[in-house]
Order: sequence, then C-alpha cells, then structure tokens
Amino acid sequence: MDFFHRAKVVRFRSHHDKYLTADDDEESVVQDRNGATKSAKWLVEIVPEYDNIVRLKSCYNKYLTASNQPFLLGVTGRKVLQTHPSRLDSSVEWEPIRDGAQVKLKTRYGNFLRANGGLPPWRNSVTHDIPHRTSTQDWVLWDVDVLEIHVDYVPPPPPPTHSDSLNFESSTPSAVDAKSAQFSRQESSDSYVGSPPKMEGRTIYYHVAEDDGEVDDENVQGYSLIFKGNGVEELTKKFEEETGLEGVIVCSRSPLNGKLYPLRLQLPPNNVMMQVVLVLQSSKGEFSEFLWMLSC
Repeated sequence: MDFFHRAKVVRFRSHHDKYLTADDDEESVVQDRNGATKSAKWLVEIVPEYDNIVRLKSCYNKYLTASNQPFLLGVTGRKVLQTHPSRLDSSVEWEPIRDGAQVKLKTRYGNFLRANGGLPPWRNSVTHDIPHRTSTQDWVLWDVDVLEIHVDYVPPPPPPTHSDSLNFESSTPSAVDAKSAQFSRQESSDSYVGSPPKMEGRTIYYHVAEDDGEVDDENVQGYSLIFKGNGVEELTKKFEEETGLEGVIVCSRSPLNGKLYPLRLQLPPNNVMMQVVLVLQSSKGEFSEFLWMLSC
C-alpha cells in the first residue's frame, strides 16, 4: 500500500478498539486501550527487495515477529512477539492488504495478524492465524493511523501517456535528445535479436501445513520463490532459510488420489512451475503415520 511507503511511524487499532502494543517485558505483544503511549507506536521499514512488504519495529528496537510457537497447545494460533533476530528473515516481514478502509497484515506463511477477544488467556492477546469462524473474521482487520511521515519521500513518476510520445518532426533540442534516446533503445533492442534473455530458475508456490498436517486454503495461491537449482535437498534448505522453519519436508500432492508425497532427489526438468506443501517433521495426529513412512 502506497501510504506505508511514505509512513515513518504508525499505530494499529483492532476490531476491539484497542491498540497493538509492545509489552514492557520487551517480548510480548498485546492489545491496550491507551493508544497515546510510545509502546503503541511502530516504526515502518520498507523491505527493499519487495514492493509491498514491511517490517515493524517497536519502541524497544525489536521487530514484530510471527513466531512458530503455539499460543496454546491444541489450537492453531501462534505467538506474535518482539524479537531482534541476528538475521532479518521472513518471520519479521508483513504484507499490508487493503480491505475497505482497513488493512490486514499477512505473514509470509499465509497467516494474518489477529487481535483476539473473549475470556483470558485469549483476551487482549495477539496471534497470527487464519480465522475460520464467521464471528472472528473481523479480528484480522486493523485501522491504521499514520503518526509520522517521511518528508523527503518522492513518489515514483507516473507512466508516460500518449501525449508524451516522441515527435520526430520537431527540430527543438528536446526532440533531438529524444531521437538519440530512441536510437539508443533501438540499438540496445537489436543486440538481443536471435538471443532473447531467459528467466533463470523456476517459480515454486508453497503452503505450510499445520501441526496435524492439514493445509488451509490450498486452493488459494500461496507464497512463492524463485529457485535456480534442481535438487530437493537444496530446495529444502532454501525453504528453511525463507520461512525460518526447521525440519521441513517438501511434498507434492498426487493428481491421482490427492495425497501428499515427498519429493525425491531431483525436481521436474525444464524449470516447470511447481506447487508444493511444506510439512514439519514434528507434525502430530494422523499425519504422523505419513512422516513415519517417510523415515523408513
């Protein structure tokens, strides 16, 4: 969203009319009625490699982090923390998605920043999850107040319109310069004739399975990365670096029976696009039998 590119400090207000707040233990993240405190303010950092990904830093100089720790045993919500990792990975990256006048903050794993309500210990807690019940759909919506902006922000120039097209009949200096630029572009284009540039690597879309092996919203396009290799072991390491997860198994779904099976040794040739599911070795429940079969 464009205003995040200009925003320097923001504040988030939840569906429960409470503010996303960095707790004074310098680790937890909670909701609080008082939005005037410094702990309710978040510094925005734009991730330069992406167009619409941000990092949010608390007043304690720590990043809003989508951890892999369960909030409560037996439930799907995972803890949102303040951390200062030695290496900035995808766990501290958030994608703002506009929903009317509000935004959702999406993790790189497909979950959303959620403000919980109800009885303790849920009350005033903040997790990342995908809400399945209709009554909790609004819990991932946030109002954003921009408190400070970058005064030196320069928006990108608009795309050229038809009226900006070059007039080769003009003899003004600007037209001569435009001709030179056109010839340079033409010469550059001619140098690629017969040898068009090729895209290196393949696009791989992925989802992360829950602890019980279930995959939510698999029909929705997940996150993606570009992978230049062909080995499954190399791809597994790439996913662990990308997601911050450890002990993942890269799986594909069989078109015959719809079941997941692990990828072996080499990926399909010719850099074809792929869609995979990342399964944790620590998965429990019925899916544990599948993992036991993988280890045999």
